[in-house]
Amino acid sequence: QVQLVESGGRSVQAGDSLKLSCATSGFTFSRYVIGWFRQAPGKEREFVAAVSWGGDKTLYADSVKGRFTIFRDNAKKTVYLQMNSLKPEDTAVYYCAASYEANWASMHIRRVYAHWGQGTQVFVSL
Repeated sequence: QVQLVESGGRSVQAGDSLKLSCATSGFTFSRYVIGWFRQAPGKEREFVAAVSWGGDKTLYADSVKGRFTIFRDNAKKTVYLQMNSLKPEDTAVYYCAASYEANWASMHIRRVYAHWGQGTQVFVSL
């Protein structure tokens, strides 16, 4: 059974840092691209970041580039999202997702991800 479980979300103040984790099981982790998406109230779920199978390639949304870092530990089957200099507009439910898609150029597209976690809430206040 494929499982992705996010953790680490909480309430923080603007400028703070937070590290999210995505623990996985039930699939060959090292063969999947893992992405992070987020959904704010009343908005569409949007791409945040993705990391390739071996961790050598990363992709970021413009809104988080330079502030967020995605990385993976294949031995632990876990992906992390280090979020620095948080802003109120980063407030959202953050989801991790797994994709077997081979086309790296499409890793920002929600529909290429087959498996999703339940999400973890991040709230950033002024």
